[in-house]
Amino acid sequence: MSRMSLFSGRPAWHFVLDAGVLFLLLGLAVLGFAPTFGADPYYLVAGLGGVLLGLAIAAAGAHWRWGLLVMTAVVLLGYLLFGNALAAPGESLFGFIPTGGSLRGLLLGVVFGWKQLLTIAAPVGTSVDVLVVPFLSALLCSVLAGTLAWRVRRAYWTMLPVLALFIASIVFGTDEPFLPTLRGILLGIAAICWLAYRRELLSRGMVHSGRAGAIDRPEGAAPALAAAAANRSRRLLAGAVVVVLAGGLTAAAMPMFRAGEDRKVLRDVVIPPLDPHNLPSPLTDFRRYVGDEAEQTLFSVSGLPRDARVRLAALDSYDGIVFNVDSASSGAFAPIGDPKSANRASEGDTSTLGFQIEDYAGAYIPGASAIRSLQYQAADGGQGLLYLNQDSNTAVKLDGVRKNDAYRVNVAFPPKRDEKQLEAAGFADLSMPKLANVPQAVGAKAVQIAGDKTSDYAKVKALADYFRLAGKYSNGIKGQVASLPGHSAARIAKFLSGKEIVGDDEQYAVTMALMARYLGIPARVVMGFYPDPKGELNGAPNVQIKGSDVHAWVEADFSGIGWVPFDPTPDKDHVPNPPDPQNASSPKPQVLQPPPPPQEQAELPPDSSPDALDNDKKKQDFWAVLGHILTVLGLAAIPVAVIVLPLLAIVLVKRRRRKKRFSEGAPAQRVGGGWSELLALATDLGAAVNPKQTRRETAGTLAGAFPASGGSTTALAERADSAIFGVGEPSEAEVAAFWSEVDGSLEKMNESVGFWHRMRARFSPRSLLGDLSLAMAQRPGSAGYFRKKPQSQPVEPPVFGQGSPAQTGHPASERGNE
Repeated sequence: MSRMSLFSGRPAWHFVLDAGVLFLLLGLAVLGFAPTFGADPYYLVAGLGGVLLGLAIAAAGAHWRWGLLVMTAVVLLGYLLFGNALAAPGESLFGFIPTGGSLRGLLLGVVFGWKQLLTIAAPVGTSVDVLVVPFLSALLCSVLAGTLAWRVRRAYWTMLPVLALFIASIVFGTDEPFLPTLRGILLGIAAICWLAYRRELLSRGMVHSGRAGAIDRPEGAAPALAAAAANRSRRLLAGAVVVVLAGGLTAAAMPMFRAGEDRKVLRDVVIPPLDPHNLPSPLTDFRRYVGDEAEQTLFSVSGLPRDARVRLAALDSYDGIVFNVDSASSGAFAPIGDPKSANRASEGDTSTLGFQIEDYAGAYIPGASAIRSLQYQAADGGQGLLYLNQDSNTAVKLDGVRKNDAYRVNVAFPPKRDEKQLEAAGFADLSMPKLANVPQAVGAKAVQIAGDKTSDYAKVKALADYFRLAGKYSNGIKGQVASLPGHSAARIAKFLSGKEIVGDDEQYAVTMALMARYLGIPARVVMGFYPDPKGELNGAPNVQIKGSDVHAWVEADFSGIGWVPFDPTPDKDHVPNPPDPQNASSPKPQVLQPPPPPQEQAELPPDSSPDALDNDKKKQDFWAVLGHILTVLGLAAIPVAVIVLPLLAIVLVKRRRRKKRFSEGAPAQRVGGGWSELLALATDLGAAVNPKQTRRETAGTLAGAFPASGGSTTALAERADSAIFGVGEPSEAEVAAFWSEVDGSLEKMNESVGFWHRMRARFSPRSLLGDLSLAMAQRPGSAGYFRKKPQSQPVEPPVFGQGSPAQTGHPASERGNE
């Protein structure tokens, strides 16, 4: 059984041109992953390598006419073999030799790589967990694109996998597009030119059909080619004009599409893996730092510029009890993908800070303004997962920062803005979380302080100036005037209602932030550390941060500038006046007083802390455990379903086709259906069946391909011609007998090949694609429809048994395989 080459009847440069155009189109789609992977270009190695590998597999499959099972097996083998060098270089031995880690990453990446890419902060790094996404998506889309380009007559179908790869790079990317105008223009021009070229080949009859090496040359091609040659110059000029107009319109319209609402991608709707509400607010430990740990060295930092601050957390949510971090307000926490490139480039002077942890402990990692990279080395050598909120520059280590941990942070300190710039900017249009249980005194006092100010900057500056000048500093320790800790609603109400405003950074920062939010100002509380601005450690090469260096301040967001800090806390030498001495009172005679009236029990806020017993019950809940197991099994079954479901669909469609051929239509038509079922199996087994041959000619071809069933095949061809072209309709018994012999011949054909050959034919879609191609060619209006009805021999409507072409021996009916 001969197999024809992909290049049979067609110049090799046609194939090279197709491959080059497909590589260009798919490569443009791979470039869409650039914002996700940042400055590291290795994603191009994975993506473009997947494109080359996919096109090579598609070319081999078209050349040797591989079926679905063989193609699937080759794609899986290529994925596991070449994926080590292209998608798992860090996990492979010498960058390309497979290891247990690289193979495990490639297999698990099919299911979990998509989730990893969406839940890790961009840039995501170059581990196999994320590189598998561009590699696998490029591989699958390239295999499909090449297969459609070299096995299907209509080249338009090839654009579907190309567009699918474009869409994948968008939905799995970030909200920042990568060269959208340039890539769109190149995609449009290349696709239009290549589709026009393929249409020209189709009109000349030089496009491969579904059979290996076969070239479709329509009847009357010579006159058509002559007419095409006469109009070639005019068509080339018109095509050039269309391409230029399309490119110009794309370039002109692209800014209008980009100027609207921000682009939405999947990572915007994925549930963040970290909920900061589950972590205690660091502001609740403020008084502990300035009290118990005032002289303890929490950590040392090197490279801190003069007047720079170490940030711990930005707090923007208030419930009447505590100020905390809200992940839904200023961006979600996401795992840091590439420790060397944790954030996009930021404006300002950059500096690399080195931290050495001493007595500090907590989940929040001390850092600075715009964190560009974070390289962490735990003392115990563990690799705890780090989370980063890019918008608030807050980093978290879930298993906690511990003594002797060390890390280096590359940060960008934003440039200082003068008052004129802030006056002209105005506040940013930012959605902030709704505050709850704010004391009424906050709003009244805010209107009193800043109500007459006109500009945005003047309002927030008035709040900061009022507290810094009118307030008194006391943290209630070391003999200072009594000042209660905390920042609950009751504490803030008492803070504002006293004879003097007395407190420390905690009360001043929280009160100013609440007032600013009441006035519609986007503000948040920031807690951090910095040495005394007037001390000798300010700007020193290495600074030891103690508990007494803890501070809290307020940040307001200005349009086009960003978050600007404001310090409402008065200087520490602004101490409150001592309390008035109590006047001595003369004793009065004792009088029996009535008992005091019973006081109503204070209504305490509901306890939101989880009960340990409830947690144990949840962990032991049978249905929760079962649901978790089913979820894992469901995720593991996805790659199996991707392979099994198409194969199952092919089997079901073939069964439905057989049932329709056996039971629907006139008896003569059902006899023809039995012969078609025989041809379908031969096609799936790889026999070179020519649909333009008669049944008896085809029977001779099948006898050579399957000698065991040669005699029965020839007899079936003769009986089919007699039943279809004879007088009258065959009886139901004759139809049943014919189908019985067909089944016997099918069984002999299957027995003449091996087991794996039979399985490949069972799941092969070749016969289904042939039926689809024939149906499309016979549609009214298609080229094949008019070629089969020459004007010299008009075809009448076929009505079996009443003078139809099938009975009269009309030449059009002699092509039994059609």
